[in-house]
Amino acid sequence: MLDILAPWVGILGLIGFAGLAGLKHPVDKARAGAGIRLLGLFGLAGLAGIWIPGAGAVGAAGALGLWNHQSPKLALWGKLGWASLAGLPYLVRHFLG
Repeated sequence: MLDILAPWVGILGLIGFAGLAGLKHPVDKARAGAGIRLLGLFGLAGLAGIWIPGAGAVGAAGALGLWNHQSPKLALWGKLGWASLAGLPYLVRHFLG
């Protein structure tokens, strides 16, 4: 079942590109959630999707850099970063199996 869904789950990693909007419109330093925004660095693990089918979904974590953004539109992209959890089963299966 995981192999059938892998190409579609991997596409979720494209959400992580939204995190690049934080370069032009950074989150105010006084806003809460800095720890979650640091999880956006795990979006780089989405590059594993080149070699591990389905693991590209982990790249969606890059959008977590927009967590609790002052702009509601960018904050929504930050929430979508949690879609990166869909790629974890593929990484675990690769490294354990």
